[in-house]
Amino acid sequence: MRLDGKVALVLGAAGKDNMGQTIAQRLAAEGCKVVVGGRHAAELDRLAQEIGGAAAVVDITDQAQVDAAADFAVERFGRIDIGVNATGWGLLKPTHDTTEADLDKILAIQFKGPFFFIQAMLRTMDRGGSIIQISSATATIMLENHAAYMGTKAGIDHVIRTVANEYGDRGIRANSISPGITETPMAGMTFQIPEMVEAFTREYPLGRVGTSEDIAAAVVWLGSDECFMTGQNLQVNGGLTLRRNPSLKELGAVAERATAHLHS
Repeated sequence: MRLDGKVALVLGAAGKDNMGQTIAQRLAAEGCKVVVGGRHAAELDRLAQEIGGAAAVVDITDQAQVDAAADFAVERFGRIDIGVNATGWGLLKPTHDTTEADLDKILAIQFKGPFFFIQAMLRTMDRGGSIIQISSATATIMLENHAAYMGTKAGIDHVIRTVANEYGDRGIRANSISPGITETPMAGMTFQIPEMVEAFTREYPLGRVGTSEDIAAAVVWLGSDECFMTGQNLQVNGGLTLRRNPSLKELGAVAERATAHLHS
């Protein structure tokens, strides 16, 4: 119960079995009172009941809704000690095909929305706290057809650093966590093709791709009083950034072989 007595708000927890839900479950298991937020009320209510927390329907791209979720958490449990943003949109599209509509959407989800969330945490964390942004290894290393996603993740990582610098004197820590490819709904069909998973796995020095549980464990430490760190990006991805992601050409060849095998 490393987080006994603490209160957390976790956004991006409305998708069944996604990373945000795993984080919320682990925080609750460590003694935290957790408010889960996202766009789907029924799934949020189910999760909140499971973990003994509360649910707030919130679209992170709407500042008023983000503020309302933060206020609800304070009203329900008295304060916020840990704020986790696990929202994201895994846009995979060549740079030259990325439209203005694509850019507007991903900027809203992965830059403006997280900025709104940070602002809400700064407003409500009157006794210090820990702000945690879920980023991506691709904010550091390359993955093709992913420019808008990678750029917005890298941008909010830098905002996290500025927050750590500006608000440390209030006892507020701000850090981000960078997973590699992880078996979540955002990963799509990748994990249904063993050969595709193996193409990624061989690039991990620790010999496996990461899990949502790995990220949740890092969140627990960042949210705990043991953490004397701020302004950092934790590469919780088994050493992936020491190497690389597979190239698009390599992944295409793997997909072709897998498809041929299925039809043989």
